Amino acid sequence: MSTVELTRFRVPEARADALLAARPAMLRDFSSDRAGFLGARLVRLSAEEWLDIVFWRAHEDFAESRRRGADRPGIQAFFALIAEVVSSEEGTTEGEL
Repeated sequence: MSTVELTRFRVPEARADALLAARPAMLRDFSSDRAGFLGARLVRLSAEEWLDIVFWRAHEDFAESRRRGADRPGIQAFFALIAEVVSSEEGTTEGEL
């Protein structure tokens, strides 16, 4: 069982390419600097709405990452492109694919 972060957000369609270009650096920052980061999937829901699904080893790892916020350049660049956070939820996995 792991913790799952679900963040739904909006990005103007004109910034979609920039968002996708910023994603690898954000993931590198998370991988190298966030204890318990297991991986992430980005889902495009519509022209301007996205869902980021981030997997954490435990709730405490997710909570610490949230506390730190965008404290690395790659994370800052990705977050700066987000116009609005629609929702943010936390859950747990209950099995594997």
